[in-house]
Amino acid sequence: MDLILFGVGVLLISSVAGFFIGKHLMLKYVKENSTINEDMIRSMMLSSGQKPNQKKINQMMKVLNTKKPQ
Repeated sequence: MDLILFGVGVLLISSVAGFFIGKHLMLKYVKENSTINEDMIRSMMLSSGQKPNQKKINQMMKVLNTKKPQ
C-alpha cells in the first residue's frame, strides 16, 4: 500500500514539475524566435482576399509586439 501511495505521489510531483519546466521552455523559445514578420502578414492578408497596405501591416505588427509574453 505504501509503495502505491509513493508511486502516485512521485507521479503527481513529476507531472507538475514537467508542466512548469515545459511552459518555461516554450515561452523562452517563442520569445527568442518570433516567427511572424511583415512578409508573413502580407501573404496572410493576400490569401484572405484583402489588399495589404503598409498602415494595416504596421497596426498588426504593433498589436503582435505588444501582446508578447514577458
